[in-house]
Amino acid sequence: MEFSDHSRSRCFGLLFALVLFGGACSLSRSARAAQGPTAKEIAAIFTPLVSRQEPGLAVLVRLNGRTLFKRGYGRRDLRSGAPIDSHSNFRLASCTKQFTALAVMLLVQEGKLRLDDKLTDIFPEFPAYGRTITIRNLLNHTSGLVAYEDLMDKTYAGKPWQEIPQISDAAVFELMTQQTATKFPPGAAWEYSNSGYCVLARVVEKASGVSFADFLRQRIFVPLKMHDTMAYEYGKNGVKARAYGYTKDAGLWLETDQSPTSATLGDGGVYSSLDDLSKWDDALRDYTLLSEAAMRPALTAVALPEVSRPSPEGPGGAPIKYGFGWFLNPYRGHARMWHYGESIGFRTVIERFPAEGLTIVILANRTDLEPAGLALKVADLYLH
Repeated sequence: MEFSDHSRSRCFGLLFALVLFGGACSLSRSARAAQGPTAKEIAAIFTPLVSRQEPGLAVLVRLNGRTLFKRGYGRRDLRSGAPIDSHSNFRLASCTKQFTALAVMLLVQEGKLRLDDKLTDIFPEFPAYGRTITIRNLLNHTSGLVAYEDLMDKTYAGKPWQEIPQISDAAVFELMTQQTATKFPPGAAWEYSNSGYCVLARVVEKASGVSFADFLRQRIFVPLKMHDTMAYEYGKNGVKARAYGYTKDAGLWLETDQSPTSATLGDGGVYSSLDDLSKWDDALRDYTLLSEAAMRPALTAVALPEVSRPSPEGPGGAPIKYGFGWFLNPYRGHARMWHYGESIGFRTVIERFPAEGLTIVILANRTDLEPAGLALKVADLYLH
């Protein structure tokens, strides 16, 4: 069968259009692949975990300073039924340590502190064992300070936690002054220390002349326009859009928002939201508060002497790598700075992959989820 010129032209035109369409689809698929996962793919990780009537979580994913995913799941407060959204403020728990570390480094940058200052240089009244503890030791968890939680356990042995009074940074500092030695020679080993970060809060107060909470507000939160972020102090300030912590017991959600250790600030007392943590992420990426050179010590893993006892194992069985307020263990060959937080009723994580421009934040007001593992599931969608 022969085709006329007109028919032949129509066929070639149709074929050319199909080729162009196929090429466009291919390019579109390539473009989508380059942009990373869709919101639907990210949401699929979280949607099955939380019902609308339960405590839940807030999720933020950013790439090169652009927010790609920001969503809340569940309720921030079961009494009011208020839903979790990007304004909901969660207790960050140990993710607070990155703010405490930055506060110290701002004072170092101004010449009001030195990383090699001894504890007794700042507090001459501190016991003699403080002569061997430096600010650097406190920041990177090599101070060897006794855990204040262990001291509280001894003092209140046998009492239910609901009957134990809350402890403050000042009271932790006082407990440290009652000791006569560290658990190991400072700098000789690594052991995660909430005591050290409570003491750092007192260091900031002594060097700056203002309360730790006010220093964070004046020098970090206000300049970055993190207007709803604060170091929470009962009776002194209130948390807007506050998420309350919960624990499931025998199928029921119990409000477990505060414990005897929930009033300390330096190790875990900051509340923040996805919206404010986006601003924090921008500040870290752009070196808004500290220059890249000034920030470098915080992102340098502590080097322990070869004769030290083995460092605790981190992800994948590798020894823990820690800077100032940040874990530095890589993931799948990608450099990262990250921290998790755990306190009664809350689980949190902040994961940053600077070379890829990727940041993942997950804040949960329930204790049966593991944000650290969930964040790496999100990271797996981006990292190849």
